[in-house]
Amino acid sequence: QVQLAESGGGLVQAGGSLRLSCAASGRTFSTYDMGWFRQAPGKEREFVAAISRSGGSTDYADSTKGRFTIARDNAKNTLYLQANNLKPEDTAVYYCAADQGSRLWLERRSSEYKYWGQGTQVTVSS
Repeated sequence: QVQLAESGGGLVQAGGSLRLSCAASGRTFSTYDMGWFRQAPGKEREFVAAISRSGGSTDYADSTKGRFTIARDNAKNTLYLQANNLKPEDTAVYYCAADQGSRLWLERRSSEYKYWGQGTQVTVSS
């Protein structure tokens, strides 16, 4: 089991940047593929980015590719999301999640992620 806690959200102007962090408890962080998801008011939770256990593979939603970067530090049990050139449509609660499945691909479906953090609010003003 792993417990996750996001931080780093806030209010930023369009074009600005934020770095989100997700601290994981326990000693098994490196055994999970990790993902970032977001949920805006009145909308379904959507995939943002995912990273493999080793950090060697990443995947991004089309809406975030080229602007967001997912990374992890297994020695620090921490997942990151660097979000650049933020847009008002990026406004949402951002969640990190852990996938303990054994796959050859990175999962985009939120239903396949077993452990979730409490979320951090990102608000982008125009």
